[in-house]
Amino acid sequence: MSEDSWAFAVDTQEAQTSAQPDLREKASRLRGPWKKTGDINGNIVLQKDEREGWGEDVDPVNLAEQSLLNKLIRRTLVRSRTEVEVLQRDPSSPLFSVKTFEELRLKPELLRGVYSMGFNRPSRIQESALPMMLAQPPQNLIAQAQSGTGKTAAFSLAMLSHVNPTNKWTQCLCVAPTYELAVQIGQVIEQMGKFCVDVKVAYAVRGNRMERGVPVKEQIVIGTPGTLLDWCSKYKHIDPKKVSMFVLDEADVMIAIQGHRDQSFRIYRLLSKDCQMLLFSATFEESVWKFAEKVIPNANIIKLKREEETLDNIRQFYVICKSKEDKFMALCNLYGTLTIAQAMIFCHTRKMARWLAAQLTQDGHQVALLSGEMTVEQRAHVIERFRNGREKVLVTTNVCSRGIDVEQVSLVVNFDLPVDMAGKADNDTYLHRIGRTGRFGRRGFAVNMVDSKCSMDIINQIEMHFNRKIPKLDPSNLVEMENMC
Repeated sequence: MSEDSWAFAVDTQEAQTSAQPDLREKASRLRGPWKKTGDINGNIVLQKDEREGWGEDVDPVNLAEQSLLNKLIRRTLVRSRTEVEVLQRDPSSPLFSVKTFEELRLKPELLRGVYSMGFNRPSRIQESALPMMLAQPPQNLIAQAQSGTGKTAAFSLAMLSHVNPTNKWTQCLCVAPTYELAVQIGQVIEQMGKFCVDVKVAYAVRGNRMERGVPVKEQIVIGTPGTLLDWCSKYKHIDPKKVSMFVLDEADVMIAIQGHRDQSFRIYRLLSKDCQMLLFSATFEESVWKFAEKVIPNANIIKLKREEETLDNIRQFYVICKSKEDKFMALCNLYGTLTIAQAMIFCHTRKMARWLAAQLTQDGHQVALLSGEMTVEQRAHVIERFRNGREKVLVTTNVCSRGIDVEQVSLVVNFDLPVDMAGKADNDTYLHRIGRTGRFGRRGFAVNMVDSKCSMDIINQIEMHFNRKIPKLDPSNLVEMENMC
C-alpha cells in the first residue's frame, strides 16, 4: 500500500483491549450543542449553546467535531507546501531530520508495523519531530500539525518505541478531548503496534469502569481528561509517577472545551519532573501558547511557517439581491454561464440550506446537503460522495467551512455571508469558506449574495480586513459574465 492510499483515520473497527469491554459505538456519539464564544482575551471558547440571538437553526463550528470529521475523511497525507520551522531548546545542538524510517533505528517489529500501514517515508512533520521524540535523553516538544500531516502516527510511533514491554504498568499517557478522538488515536496505535505483541493499549473513557485500586497493566493509556484524571488520582488505576511519556493531542480543541484545560493541567502536576512531554495543536493562538508554556517546560518547538493569506487565485464578487428567491435566480444565472466542475454553497441556517437544496434539486442539479443535525459519520459519507463526484453541488452550513479539500470545487457561493454572534463579519470563516475553491493553485470563483444594507456592511468589513476590493457582479449581464471567465 502506498503512502497516498493510506487513510490516517483508520476505518471504524473494534478496539480490542482487556480494559476496553466495548468501544464499538460509532463516532455519532460526538454530538452536542456547542457555541463559539470569546473570553476576555478574545480567545475562542466552546460552551453549551443557549442559542440566544442566533436561533436554534444555526450550526456553530464545533472544533472537536471538525477534528474528528477531518480524521474520518482523510485518505492520503496532506501534501503541504508549508515549510516547517524548528526552534530548538538548545540552539547549539545539532539539528537532525530523517528521510527514512530505517534511520530511526526502530525495533524490527515496529518497523514492520509502520510499513504494513502503508508508510514508505516520513511526512514533513515526521522528518523533524520523530528524531526529537525518540532522542535520548528525552526531549520535550511543542508541535503545530494540521490534520492529515502525520502527527498521530508520529506520536503513536514515539509511544510504541518508548515503552518497555516487560513492565506491566502504564508508561505512556495520551490525552484527547473527546471519546471519539481517543478511539481514533488508539486504533492507529493498535494497528501500528500489531506486531509488538507484548505492548497493550487501554482506554480511559467514560463508561469504561474498573474496580477501584486495581492497577492498569497496559503500557499505553489513551483517554479523555476527566476520566484520565480519575484513573490517576481518585481510582488509583495508574501511578502517575511511573508515567515517562505524556502526550497532549488537539491542544487547541482541548483548551476550547470548558474544564478540559484545568483537568489536563492537574494530570500534568501529578507526573514526575523527568516525564517527557509532547503537545500537538493545529493552531497556535495565544491561549494555546500560554497553556503550552505551563505544561511543556524547556521544549523544542516545531511550527508551520505562516503562509500569507493569499487569495490571488480566487476571484471574488458580490451580487445584489432582494430576497432568497432572487438569490436563487442569480445562482441559476451563474450556472448557466460559468463552466463549473463542482460548487459549495454556504447558508447560515439549516432551514435555508434545506430550502436551497430542494430548489436546486427541483431545478435538475445533483445536490448533497450537509448540516449539524447529521452525525459526524453521516457527514463524512456525504463528503466522500461529493469528493467522488456523485453530487456536483454541496449545500452546507458552517460545519463544512474548514479543512475539506475537494480539488474539483471551482465555485464557492456565500448564499448567506458569514457573521459572528455580534453580527459582524466573521473574517476567519470567510477565508476558510472561499478557500474551499482555488485548491492546489487552481483558479476559483467566490460569489457573495448581498440582500440588505447589513449584508453590504459585511462585505465592506471583509474588504477592509483583507485590504482587497470585491467588485460587484451582475449575473444577468451575459457579456460581463463571459468576461469574468
